[in-house]
Amino acid sequence: MAGSFHRVRCGDCENEQVVFGKASSVVSCAVCGTTLATPTGGEAELAGDVVETVEAR
Repeated sequence: MAGSFHRVRCGDCENEQVVFGKASSVVSCAVCGTTLATPTGGEAELAGDVVETVEAR
């Protein structure tokens, strides 16, 4: 599996959530519903602040 998992902090509610770096669908915050990741065909565009890379591959 190629790709990394990132811990992303929501800009609206400060919730932290793990997101796959090559997400193929829109990822929303589990708390407030703000979009955290948008697919681009390769690496996803992450809208929140990347706190850390949880698992790099």
